[in-house]
Amino acid sequence: MSFPNFPNKHQHPSVLRAEDIVAYRTRLGRMPKLKQLDGVLFCLERGLPKRMRWRIPVRSAGSMNAEVHEVLGRKKPVAVLTSFGGGSPMVVELAEELAVMGARQMVLMTWGGALQPDLRAGDIVVCSRAVRDDGASQHYLPPETFVQADADLVQRLVQAIQAVGAECRVGSTWTTDAPYRETSAEILHYQAEGVQVVEMESAGLFTVGQVRGLPAASVVVVMDSLADLKWTAPQKLDQIIQSMERVYAACINVLGSA
Repeated sequence: MSFPNFPNKHQHPSVLRAEDIVAYRTRLGRMPKLKQLDGVLFCLERGLPKRMRWRIPVRSAGSMNAEVHEVLGRKKPVAVLTSFGGGSPMVVELAEELAVMGARQMVLMTWGGALQPDLRAGDIVVCSRAVRDDGASQHYLPPETFVQADADLVQRLVQAIQAVGAECRVGSTWTTDAPYRETSAEILHYQAEGVQVVEMESAGLFTVGQVRGLPAASVVVVMDSLADLKWTAPQKLDQIIQSMERVYAACINVLGSA
């Protein structure tokens, strides 16, 4: 994607910056009440922090176009964001503001569709790079097919997921803004390139990480499948729920460790 009238848009400074919004909300007293901030987990499963609070205690810290939860009892402060809808534009907006607020590393956990036929519902993919088929990343970086996750953070997530008793694979994801415009031609193309899953947020988060100089990575739990060029929904959610809980615990362990 390119902008015909402004092909080098990513080189131009912005009039409105995340720094301005954070300063404005701070003056109004409308910022989340976080004592400190280091790691951030974007959690698309909105009820997960409350469901897991018996194991991973959290407290409500307010909101910022998302519900913000502070994880308690960790060596490094961790914030979990839920109920922000989803999609690269919102994740980019929040990630920019959180970077200004002091975040030093960011992880996204979401669900997605399988592109490879050997993936099943509940399988876990740690994403090493994302196809930039979203719109938000195009405003930040010059045109390129992929944007990379942070390699060290990816490896730490793999180790943490294995440590909580789950298996995972590392691979590419296809980030799109249009879930109802995923075509057979695209699916076949990305299958041939070895892309594992499709979702809506990773490219945006990786882009902010690159622009802001922050480690960023994502983990996708397989929900449905497009691998056979038709939509196949899971018969049961049990394995998906179990995988989401394990991924959540692993992400908190990575972000909250010294």
